Amino acid sequence: MTLQFSYTAVDPEGKELEGHISALSERDALASLSRQQLTVITLTPQESKPDLDQKSRKRLTTQEIITALYELAAMLNSGVSAAEAVGSQAQSAAHPKLRWAFKLASKTLRHGGSFEQAIVASELPFPAYVHHLIKAGELTGQLGGALSDACEQMQYELSVRSETRNALIYPSILVFSGVAAVLMMFVYVVPSFTNLLDQADKLPFLAWAVLSAGRWANEHFLLLLALIVSPPVLIVWAWSQPVIRTRILEKVEVVPVVGDWIVQADVGAWSKVLSSLVKNRVELILALELAAETVRMPSRKRKLTKVKNAVRAGEALSVALEINQCLTATGYNLIRVGERAGKLEEMLNALANLYTIQGQQRMKKALILIEPIAILVIGLVMGTIIIGIILAITSANDIPL
Repeated sequence: MTLQFSYTAVDPEGKELEGHISALSERDALASLSRQQLTVITLTPQESKPDLDQKSRKRLTTQEIITALYELAAMLNSGVSAAEAVGSQAQSAAHPKLRWAFKLASKTLRHGGSFEQAIVASELPFPAYVHHLIKAGELTGQLGGALSDACEQMQYELSVRSETRNALIYPSILVFSGVAAVLMMFVYVVPSFTNLLDQADKLPFLAWAVLSAGRWANEHFLLLLALIVSPPVLIVWAWSQPVIRTRILEKVEVVPVVGDWIVQADVGAWSKVLSSLVKNRVELILALELAAETVRMPSRKRKLTKVKNAVRAGEALSVALEINQCLTATGYNLIRVGERAGKLEEMLNALANLYTIQGQQRMKKALILIEPIAILVIGLVMGTIIIGIILAITSANDIPL
């Protein structure tokens, strides 16, 4: 990879020059300047953004970021200095965007910045709690352990999202296939019988409705396609709007099974983040504030904000949670025991595992319901079309020639 260098040199006449040169290494740059009969005074490598090749244009995934952070944590836990660990990543990270980000971080460290400032300078999209874990790790001298905890939490959140997404693949394929089959029936099969509409006054209503719908679908195919595509597009757009997303979540929270699943996933994530923050000695008030940011349900986030304010006023965490009805009886008991025994981190971690397992069970139950409902609706639509066609055919045979 070609590197850029800026140099200050003196020519044979003693005149000082400044300029830039491209070379494969610092040695090659010095050799090239020497061949130009220049005496180099300073030679400084220049940081440049990644080249826009095919690999650079590839999206930087969350998993790649977590892997890079894992490597940093491993080096720090092995006794490698922060500057050396970040410098190593700047040279050999797997993705060009990662190398650029760690170059920015390395530059901050070289100028006397803290590790947390270096991570901010890298501009990598870390959750807010990662920065506070790093800051706490620097203060306690356990930076490697704090980074490991941050990686574990990010990996946990990524695995929950991936598991949910993977679980939705089959129902999505089922729904898509059903819609495509119905569309093909209306566009290609039903129009073959629309000539029977000439005896519309003799046809049963269901036969007339099916044949008329088929004729309309065949004549306005693009409009029909737009009507089918529009709802998913509108849903994606609405989800990208914070205000609308908040209202959707408030409605979903009261839906049986699905609402319980999302609530338990939220509480599991909250407990896991709070456990990591407490383990790394982040102030409890700040830890509660950061953990609340991982919760998606607006009503639960408001409750956790009240919990933070109650703890700030001197209330015990377990009591504040119970007053605001944030958890179950098991959750209150675990946190109460953790506070009394000085094992709050362990109890929060156990609570996170409990809610994660329950959330997965709820998710499976919700997805089990999606499949039969989708099959039932698709079968009902297909059956209606077929019955309508059969009624049209039999009615036509009954019409005297």
